[in-house]
Amino acid sequence: MHTAFVQGQYQQVIDFDTSIFSAPNQPSAQILKYRAQLALQDYDSVSSSISSSDASSDPSLAAVKVYASYAASSFTSDSAVSQAESLSQSNSDNLSVQLLCGAVLARAGKTDEAIALLSQHQGSLDAVAMSTQIHLSNNRADLAAKEAKSARSFAQDALLVNLAESWISLREGGDAKYQQAFYVFEELAQAPGSSAVTSLVAQAVSELHLGRYPEAETALQQALDIEPDNTTALANAVVLFTATGDVERAAEMKKKLQGTKGGEETELLQGLAAKKEAFDAACEKYQPKFEP
Repeated sequence: MHTAFVQGQYQQVIDFDTSIFSAPNQPSAQILKYRAQLALQDYDSVSSSISSSDASSDPSLAAVKVYASYAASSFTSDSAVSQAESLSQSNSDNLSVQLLCGAVLARAGKTDEAIALLSQHQGSLDAVAMSTQIHLSNNRADLAAKEAKSARSFAQDALLVNLAESWISLREGGDAKYQQAFYVFEELAQAPGSSAVTSLVAQAVSELHLGRYPEAETALQQALDIEPDNTTALANAVVLFTATGDVERAAEMKKKLQGTKGGEETELLQGLAAKKEAFDAACEKYQPKFEP
């Protein structure tokens, strides 16, 4: 079940028959199902499934509810961030709190707090993977590599360690690094038992870095055939067609991205909007003015 989650097969996680688990493992399985629903942006359903009384008595459920609330508000709720900080202080040893509140804090720009919280994990590869992503988002590939190296020491052949190292390779760059990442993502993407949109998009990104545009387009199309509104696939399609000079298709993909749930919050569109605003402001300074 956890392997399916790591591979991005979120619907399989949700559909998993958890009745086979022993009673002590049932709560962890349910949290994993909630995390899969959150990954599929089913925020309202998750939030409504957890009562206020359950959240107040179980920090894991409280963390799920906080993240769902934060995500449902397009990642702008100050109240949810405050709740995440409070949970982090009172239940810092809880893995769900570490992961979900850590994600809220990281998205809110409180990356130091997120890393400090995640660093309290006890051998969790999920926490290592999230810490790696946060370091990479801060352009600290050196710290990300340190996280992955530490995880390799206690989880030699774990899939999440391979994925973390592949993310780092994409950031560090160079054909050798891109090729290493491609092998990991391509193996996941093309095997029937592990293929998912996330691995197909990752394969496409590797192909883009290697300049293999037709192959990247094929992988992205496979991803969009499965999830036509996947924001990450659409954003990378915009990048692909921009790189190949296909202005019309790039514009088409951008329009589709803008029309999807959460599309406007993607890093690509926010970055483009910020650059357009900066360009317009610069143009204002040099706009010719004529005396009557």
